[in-house]
Amino acid sequence: MSLGFYFDMTRCSGCAACRTACQDRFDLFEVGFAPRRVHRYQTGTFPSVAGYVTSVSCNHCEKPACVENCPTGAMFKNKDGLVLHDDDVCISCQTCLNVCPYGAPQYIEAENLVVKCDTCNALREGGYLPVCVDACPYRALEFGDLNELRLAHGDDLVQEVSVLPSADVTGPNLLIKSREAALESGYREVTY
Repeated sequence: MSLGFYFDMTRCSGCAACRTACQDRFDLFEVGFAPRRVHRYQTGTFPSVAGYVTSVSCNHCEKPACVENCPTGAMFKNKDGLVLHDDDVCISCQTCLNVCPYGAPQYIEAENLVVKCDTCNALREGGYLPVCVDACPYRALEFGDLNELRLAHGDDLVQEVSVLPSADVTGPNLLIKSREAALESGYREVTY
């Protein structure tokens, strides 16, 4: 069984409730970032433009570069195949930040601490969903067994879109119901 996230780009409004819930769970409002990030993109030129949103965090990869390159074993895969981080073993060398093609691990300088998505492991052990999934008002995020998510959401799912690295690099445990525009090259990130 491989656990991972499902993201339905066709349902996401870009409201960032997932990011806010993640920031709150990790108590990261003061430092201004969160393990889950929301980005907006545009493709095309006027009058033929299209837009889409991505909601990304650690993809709990099959071949995680952060685990392979961590000198202390602070980054590791648990029995469920999730990539976790042990603060007590971490020496804050930031190697994981430099090798992750998704930019998932983040460094909080004020606390000399690396943070990343742990799929709200402690909450899930208590029977709850990850906070990002629970917070999404459009139900654009799900978490679970990837085979079950594929069965539930069909065959048109992808593991990469034009703004993400090739899935061949690390084997992300991420399934995306994509918008057509997200598969095109020539995108640009937009801020509102």
